[in-house]
Amino acid sequence: MTKLTSCFAIVVFISLHILYQSSASGDQNSTSTYNVLKFGAKRNGVTDSTQAFLETWSAACGTSADSSEIYVPKGRYLLGAMAFKGDCNSHVTFRIDGTLVASPDYRVLGQANNWFSFERVSGVTIIGGALDAKGSALWACKLSTKTTSCPNGATTLSFTNSKDIRVEGLMSLNSQMFHIVINGCQDVLIQGVKVIAAGNSPNTDGIHVQFSKNVAIFDASIKTGDDCVSIGPGTKDLWMERIFCGPGHGISIGSLAKDLVEEGVQNVTLKNAIFKGTQNGLRIKSWARPSTGFVQGVQFLDVKMINVQNPIIIDQNYCPHNLNCPGQESGVKVSDVLYQNIRGTSATAVAIKLDCSAANPCSGVRLEKVNLTCRKQAIQSYCTNVNEKSVGTVQTSSCL
Repeated sequence: MTKLTSCFAIVVFISLHILYQSSASGDQNSTSTYNVLKFGAKRNGVTDSTQAFLETWSAACGTSADSSEIYVPKGRYLLGAMAFKGDCNSHVTFRIDGTLVASPDYRVLGQANNWFSFERVSGVTIIGGALDAKGSALWACKLSTKTTSCPNGATTLSFTNSKDIRVEGLMSLNSQMFHIVINGCQDVLIQGVKVIAAGNSPNTDGIHVQFSKNVAIFDASIKTGDDCVSIGPGTKDLWMERIFCGPGHGISIGSLAKDLVEEGVQNVTLKNAIFKGTQNGLRIKSWARPSTGFVQGVQFLDVKMINVQNPIIIDQNYCPHNLNCPGQESGVKVSDVLYQNIRGTSATAVAIKLDCSAANPCSGVRLEKVNLTCRKQAIQSYCTNVNEKSVGTVQTSSCL
């Protein structure tokens, strides 16, 4: 798997270099700039500027220039749900110096699937800015035992069926649901983003990737109430590096086996990450039911754990809250997973839990230079249905 991953890394970095160069080359060609204020946007945080932003997009998307820039000056812009759709005549860059805010009434945005949705676009770049979805009121509704009429809520930023996407230096605050979703995309670079939400905010995954290939995430700081990064079916060639996670539920592949016919996850690398006070660290999870899905070629490298409840976990009997559990065997095949140079502190005694499927045991699981400690008690590990194991230096009482 080392040769495969090295080739994968080279491909990723070459692709990202090409993506960056294509973005930079627009500066040398003709570029048209569109200021949202000239289309009627108000930066007082009170006046609805949704229509002004949509008109700005239409102008920038339809320009005959080689590239176009939508500029959002400093200020606060009240915005409702918006869909930005291709095919544009040029590459479009959003340069945001202001803060985009949602209505304080969560019902205004809560009925939409997405707040900012990019659909079938190519060559879109977002630089800077803050997106404040004001999701705390909706979280309170969902966490309350007095009502069941809360809307699902909206994902803050979504890219669907798109390619050559770049998001840099963006901050996402208090999303109602997921913060950033990459769905059915290819050649995506996410760099220097910050995600902030309360540790108890429900379903507020930081970055979710599914049905996408050649995605890279660098220098991200994610503090949220659910997975910092969640990786769904159909993800291929995902590279994550220099990631800070906490609070949150860790970085998770899955949950998988939601459907009988499901695409697999392959060639995923996490390198140089810190988890602090999270519910999980490095997690692979699937429901205990038949599925054509699989997980193959995963590397977790150079990771520091600080008081993490489940630092290393494969859970193929995933069933949150133990409600309506399938009670079968997971059809998801997990193979070729490397944990290397994983160090730090566990908040629980069982620092390594590999609970694999009896019908499809995990294979090719390797642990090298794993050093986890627990303040209050000796570290333990739990393994079931794990075949073809390989252990290097593991300073725990290892079931492997």
